[in-house]
Amino acid sequence: MNSKSANSKVQLEIERNLKRAYDEVIQQEVPDRFTSLLEQLKAAEAGKTSSNGGSQNAN
Repeated sequence: MNSKSANSKVQLEIERNLKRAYDEVIQQEVPDRFTSLLEQLKAAEAGKTSSNGGSQNAN
């Protein structure tokens, strides 16, 4: 087995493992704490928008 072939096999194995790990992660539910933090952020952003007359930053 030459070096190029070995590297290709290693790369393929890495790709398979990463895809498997990713697939497992996306099947998990979003933790309640994270959902709560997102809701708090949305509420804070809504409060900012209301307090400055509805204008948004162009950043």
